[in-house]
Amino acid sequence: MIPETPETPETTERGGDAPVFSVRGLWKVFGPKADRVPGSAEAELSTEELRSRTGCTAAVRDVSFDVQPGEVFVVMGLSGSGKSTLVRCLTRLIEPTAGDLSIDGEDVLAMDKSRLRDLRRRRAAMVFQHFGLLPHRSVLDNVAYGLEIQGMGKAERRAKAAEMVDKVGLNGLERRRPGQLSGGQQQRVGLARALAADPEVLLFDEPFSALDPLIRRDMQEEVIRLHHDEGRTMVFITHDLSEALRLGDRIALMRDGGIVQLGTPEEIVGSPADDYVRDFVRDVPREQVLTVRRAMRPAGTGEADDGPALAPGTTVADAIEAVARTGGPVRVVDGGRCLGVVDHACLLNVVAGLDREEAGAA
Repeated sequence: MIPETPETPETTERGGDAPVFSVRGLWKVFGPKADRVPGSAEAELSTEELRSRTGCTAAVRDVSFDVQPGEVFVVMGLSGSGKSTLVRCLTRLIEPTAGDLSIDGEDVLAMDKSRLRDLRRRRAAMVFQHFGLLPHRSVLDNVAYGLEIQGMGKAERRAKAAEMVDKVGLNGLERRRPGQLSGGQQQRVGLARALAADPEVLLFDEPFSALDPLIRRDMQEEVIRLHHDEGRTMVFITHDLSEALRLGDRIALMRDGGIVQLGTPEEIVGSPADDYVRDFVRDVPREQVLTVRRAMRPAGTGEADDGPALAPGTTVADAIEAVARTGGPVRVVDGGRCLGVVDHACLLNVVAGLDREEAGAA
């Protein structure tokens, strides 16, 4: 399986739907005469060489991707990789230096101040690591604040805020002030405030990185639940690989401002694009990410006829249990059609990191 790459963004489109965000050749360069860097000979220099020669830093380098309706698109990378700068460029909280950027086909870079306000208030809501709650206001009034700015009447906005408070599991805390809440509860208030505007897309900028591990996992579960219930498009920024693999439908892995690899969690773990990605995913339990699509082999005589069956999205870990229970091959079935079978040998080959071609040769 060949991973998707930023050089071929059309391969990222799913199901033919028009993308929510479409990004092509996006640059953000900081420094003197920054607009001269994209498209120049200096654009090919390393981060250190570019800074030494021009005094500029390319935080985002020639990035291209689409975000499809209803998907969780994760941008991940280490500190300084450019991921937070990139997400701020999507709503022009940071002005891109060069490239093309659109939302639902509308040119974001051509938006005037009025259209940008509408974009940020109604269409693409941000959820930050630092919650930015108003300390003198109750939970309910913090959630309703964005609606108040939009001019919604008091009764209507409080009713909408109460609905969002219930949605994120803060029932009974409506009258409390932020200082009376735990970190996880404060982050839920921030999430409810973003949801209250009913945005088309939620933009998360490392929202859970300051939380304790158990609270962080709870918030990840909350995001998964909301996505499952609403199907809302989400762009999620993180430096945590396990978080990216858990939440993302697709992941864009960044390094030095560019996208090193773009693909599904299974593609990132199963087919690393280079040594950097390979080192990044080295310690990931492959059996918990890879599916039987990668592990299955063609069915032999009689193997496709009947017996236990697994869906093609079943993880290798679950398939190992199924094969252990049956003591023999298990069919992989989609829509009533047998795609192949899995057995002990092909499952263990995948866990060991062997490609299907190598497994077949063995």
